[in-house]
Order: sequence, then structure tokens, then C-alpha cells
Amino acid sequence: MKIIIPDDAPAVMAPSRAYQTLLARTEVEYHGSLPGSEERLIERIADAEIVINIRSSSKFTAAVFEACPSLRLLSLWGTGTDNVDLAAAARRGVTVTNTPGVAAVAIGEHCLALALAVARRIPGIDAEIRQGHWPRGGVVQLHGKTLGIIGLGAIGKQFARIAAGIGMKVVAWTMHPNPALGFELVPLDTLLETSDVVSLHLRLSEETRGFLGAPQLARMKPGAIFINTARGPIVDEAALIDALATRRIAGAGLDVFDREPLPENHPITKLDNVVLTPHSAGVTPETLEAGLQLSIDNIWNYLAGNPTNVVR
Repeated sequence: MKIIIPDDAPAVMAPSRAYQTLLARTEVEYHGSLPGSEERLIERIADAEIVINIRSSSKFTAAVFEACPSLRLLSLWGTGTDNVDLAAAARRGVTVTNTPGVAAVAIGEHCLALALAVARRIPGIDAEIRQGHWPRGGVVQLHGKTLGIIGLGAIGKQFARIAAGIGMKVVAWTMHPNPALGFELVPLDTLLETSDVVSLHLRLSEETRGFLGAPQLARMKPGAIFINTARGPIVDEAALIDALATRRIAGAGLDVFDREPLPENHPITKLDNVVLTPHSAGVTPETLEAGLQLSIDNIWNYLAGNPTNVVR
């Protein structure tokens, strides 16, 4: 089958060991730049039978599927599917797979790093010391505080375990409650009202877009910290900026945003109670290799008649 990679920029697949294992078994048409438009994406994959998608900026719309009649498998690197019209894929008979769970450890660690950076005011204190000041005090201890996890998928559960390990009480809300998940499940309003740290771990969909808005943010404690390593549009960004600017909540650690990269002089970059990272929570060498290899393994399993990690 003809395999095409249309969007490896900046390159993660090309320099990987996983890619070498793929090339050892088959030829691949590889593109080391972003398509930049729907038309260009269609041009690159028009005769593909299998596509390995690297970047979420490549949008697999109904029009893309319609223009690519040979496409049978779309293997996504990563867990997010918000760049794929899944209904259109199903209508065209295209199987869509992803790489769930491989980034859970890395993103869980990153959530803790963001929470600690905000609670301990590490970026601000570091900047003051470099300017010759000696700021002390005014930081928050997380041990003994309550962490509220919204979404108990692989990443949410991993962060919950890490937080419990440093002495935090963990409560959770999830769309599919199950006592076997191992954490205390509470109503969403209760979580927002009682948690000292609220961490978001939902998948972006039409159901979750704008899931947390001004009413939900207003329920949070004035001293609460908000963490988002999921997707920016799950939160009403304007409402979040207002809550942070007015000190309605104490701070936030954000790895994802409505627009990425963040536009120059974006209002959120002006806030001194926010720690920002560039959608990089899961970007570690270990996670990259594991995820890229899984995206390739999903191809071999599909061709063997035993598809794995199929997105429903």
C-alpha cells in the first residue's frame, strides 16, 4: 500500500528510530514541510492508501476524504482527533487510529511541573533574582491540598497518581464514571468549588468545546490554580484571561491555547500569574519514540487484519 507522511515539520518522524524500521519494510513518500492549506494537503495525499499524520494543523475534513478515494487508513501520531472529521472518515470507509497512553507519563510530570511552578512562583522569583532582588515567601505548598482532575483517561489518571504521591488529596469528575477508576468521583460543581488545583484532561470535541466557561471558573476558589495540557478550545479563553487578570483565581499553568503558536502580544502573555509552555508537555525523547513506533505498529496490525487503537 502507498504510505504518505504529509506534514513532518518540525521533523520528529524523520530522525526517529521508528522511521528507520518503517523504511526497512516499505517505501514511504515523505514531506518535511507543512502543507499549509487544504488544497496542498489533498495534493500530497490524493493517491495515498495509508497516511501517517504528524501535525494537528493538517485538517482531515470531509472535502479531504472525498478527494482521496484510495485512502484506507489514517494513522495519527498522538491522541487528539479534533483535526479529523471522524464521521466523514467513517462514511468513506477510512479507519482512523491514534496512539493513546504513550504520553501519559510525560504529560503527568508536566502537569506537576506547571502546578509547582505556579504555586511556588518560580518564573517570577527567578526573574527577580536575576534583577538583583531577593524575594522570599508568598509561595504555596501543594502537600495536603486538593487536586481536582477533570477527565480520567490515561493522562488524568497518571497525574492523579503523581499528585497523590506528593500528599495531595485527589477528587475527579469524568464523563464515564466508574468506581473502578480508583479515585473519589464527585459532581463537577463540587470539584470546582473544593479543589486547590484543577487540571483538565478531556478530549476536544463538539461536546467539550467551551466546556469550562465563566460560570465554571466563577465556582473555583480564589486561591485555586488551573492547569490545562489538553486543548485550548475546551476552555473559554477570554473568560480564563478575565479570571486571571482580576485575580478571581490565583494562577494557571497552560500548555495549550486557542491559537498556536500564540500570536505576538497575546493578552495571556501579559499576565504575571500564568506559566506558559508551547504545547510541549508530551514532547520527550521517550514519548516521541514510543508514539511514533505505535503509529507504525497500528499500520502493520491494520494490514494484518487486526486493527489496533481504532478511534470510535
